[in-house]
Amino acid sequence: MLTFLLKKLATLIPTLVGITIVAFGLIRLVPGDPIEVMMGERRLDPEAHAALVKRMGLDQPLPVQYFDYVAKLAQGDLGQSLVSREPVAKEFAALFPATVELALAALLLAVTLGLLLGMMAGLKRGSLLDQGVMGMATVGYSMPVFWWGLILIMFFSVNLGWTPVSGRIGIEYDVARVTGFLLVDAWLSGEEGALASAAAHLLLPALVLGTSTMAVVARMTRSSMLEVLREDYIRTARAKGLDPKRVVIVHALRNALIPVLTVVGMQTGSLLAGAVLTETIFSWPGIGKWLIDSIARRDYPVVQAGILISAATFIGVNLVVDILYGVVNPRIRSQH
Repeated sequence: MLTFLLKKLATLIPTLVGITIVAFGLIRLVPGDPIEVMMGERRLDPEAHAALVKRMGLDQPLPVQYFDYVAKLAQGDLGQSLVSREPVAKEFAALFPATVELALAALLLAVTLGLLLGMMAGLKRGSLLDQGVMGMATVGYSMPVFWWGLILIMFFSVNLGWTPVSGRIGIEYDVARVTGFLLVDAWLSGEEGALASAAAHLLLPALVLGTSTMAVVARMTRSSMLEVLREDYIRTARAKGLDPKRVVIVHALRNALIPVLTVVGMQTGSLLAGAVLTETIFSWPGIGKWLIDSIARRDYPVVQAGILISAATFIGVNLVVDILYGVVNPRIRSQH
């Protein structure tokens, strides 16, 4: 097990180095002067502009800037925002709970509906229900996030008025941010209507973000259920006259969940790192919207840190899944 773990950790080193290069290089390909963006409407004379560029180290060759960035990163310094002048780590810590809350809500919706639909499709193989579920799964997986989000906003928010369009809670509520997770904070506040408002604001973004994952879980559950239902022990359980529900839930579904859990673990990393479009569409104040705004403002330290942390989160979640899968299935360890 130790050898398996060391090999997994060793593969992360070149990956993280590559991420730092991508994070450092991509933002510098965006046209525009970060100094002018930082100063806003104020205009600097050429001498003051050159002095500020030199003070921030932007006059150095790109390799020098990169190694300076990596050296600070090794010390845990993510830098300082060019716009807000706040430490990047402080801004990230304030916004990350919103992204985690959105990702967890999306995952809960995706897993619950995906398992239910996949199990029903597997039990009714070849029926209209099966074809309908798989058709919806295909559409859900291939549907562009920005289009799906706008469609839901137009239908549920604009036409029906059932859900809010943006934000995390109604402006009439003043909830103290204790944990950063607004559902928890609204519940702790005890303010009437605050929890319902936070849940209503969370519903549509979670549905949009979780649709693709729900489609993957449904397809994987159906495939795994079909494979398990053909096993001899399922036929034996049915031949013994066991309750059909018990056969499906206890014997079939429990064994079919093993590959599904692996997919869910991998999708968790994707949800945490891939909420950019969803947060932008719904003005959700999380890491994704923070990154988009920072790109528009040429805020180099924020973009570099945001890309690095999002990628590291994705890699970390997948590493944990790989390790747990290796613990559960010794054959995986022997193959690496």
